[in-house]
Amino acid sequence: MTLKNPLDMHLHLRDEEVLNLVAPFSAKDFKAGVIMPNLITPLTDLENLKAYKQRIIKAIKNEDFIPLMTLFFQNYDDKFLEQTKDEIFAIKLYPAGITTNSDNGISSFDIEKLKPTLNAMSELNIPLLVHGETNDFVMDREANFAKIYEKLATNFPKLKIVMEHITTKTLCDLLKDYENLYATITLHHLIITLDDVIGGKMDPHLFCKPIAKRYEDKDALCELAFSGYEKVMFGSDSAPHPIHTKECCGCAAGVFSAPVILPVLAELFEKNSNEENLQKFISGNACKIHNLKFEKEKTITLEKNTWQVPQKYGDVVPFMADKFLEFKTKL
Repeated sequence: MTLKNPLDMHLHLRDEEVLNLVAPFSAKDFKAGVIMPNLITPLTDLENLKAYKQRIIKAIKNEDFIPLMTLFFQNYDDKFLEQTKDEIFAIKLYPAGITTNSDNGISSFDIEKLKPTLNAMSELNIPLLVHGETNDFVMDREANFAKIYEKLATNFPKLKIVMEHITTKTLCDLLKDYENLYATITLHHLIITLDDVIGGKMDPHLFCKPIAKRYEDKDALCELAFSGYEKVMFGSDSAPHPIHTKECCGCAAGVFSAPVILPVLAELFEKNSNEENLQKFISGNACKIHNLKFEKEKTITLEKNTWQVPQKYGDVVPFMADKFLEFKTKL
């Protein structure tokens, strides 16, 4: 199976030692990745964003990989966005305190307060990426955010809005109602439900935000992905955490999928769809939605070659740890 210019449209690389450990996995298998800005000190200015990008480039060494950088949403003025637009791919909006390092996120979705920044983003064609959850009961948080997505899509029709890592049938349906709404879907949400996380013994390495939902939600995600639906893109939300922060009270949220993404997707699409739709999901749709073009093409070949996923990489446990996979990236 051969894939051209695989893209990860939602990726956490962290920083320092963890960055050096995890970045090479994504850089080896992907042409580019949309890098999340929720570091311990969120990326809100151009100087720190550029410095982080250079740390990523250093960590991936000589791999053909483009970090597509994002800023942490604040009420930025027109002048700043004009100066910054060529250095960023998008701006990421987090509701305050809803996930890792998001305490400085948005606490109120008052359209009048958001309007100056979102109007400027619309005019400059800067996409808005959104972690869409409220602070309600955990299983309802994403579905309840649908009203906010509707408000954003209606008030800013020229703004390209990406609903990140969707997990519910509600948002799968909403995607079809508004021309300017798009979505990313993770690997793990195509496979797991809440049963896998806490149905038996709790598996902290499957705990993520948004939390995995019901079987009907997973089925709706699979239908969009396997059909090659043009408004959804692959975004891993690969989010590494050291073992001591996962296997503890107050377990950190995040699934580290980077080392197994393409082999597992190849197996899923072989069984449920076809190579053409995998190409759309992993690259083609994102290129059309965001008008992405690359001077040099990167081709990744996957072959049938059974291998066992290690129990851990460094101090991070990967998705599918200890499992046997049918496909392997050809070196």
